[in-house]
Amino acid sequence: MVLDIGAQAPDFTLTDHEGSKVTLSQIKEPVVMIFYPADWSPVCSDELSVFSAAQRLFEARGAQLLGVSVDGKWCHQAFHSQRNLAFPLLADFEPKGAVARSFGVYREDDGMTERALFVIGATKRVRWRQVFPIGENPGADEALREVEALS
Repeated sequence: MVLDIGAQAPDFTLTDHEGSKVTLSQIKEPVVMIFYPADWSPVCSDELSVFSAAQRLFEARGAQLLGVSVDGKWCHQAFHSQRNLAFPLLADFEPKGAVARSFGVYREDDGMTERALFVIGATKRVRWRQVFPIGENPGADEALREVEALS
């Protein structure tokens, strides 16, 4: 079941594409979590490029973007470099999908995450969330509006 609005976001520590550890509770600003099925897929590539292009808008509103999939660090590193992304990609790789499961967006049938967005406030409560069809690029507009509403 997908985390409800108002729920405390589960804390986690994951490795990013550079090999650094990222812990949700250590991020002081609001966070936009971008769960996506897989690096290199056409829709995911487009979605993450849209968020990368909008990264400065999120940053100007005090929010941190984090991409999360079950791909490993090395896959993320190559994908991040090739797509020239402006925000970290986190490897929910081992145990596979543990963070996605805790947010209620892991797909047991195919071992990937749903395409989902979460806006987490500075107090680490879910302020907004939406799950989208796998083949749909949700864009960044709704998430940006929700981040703007936090201020």
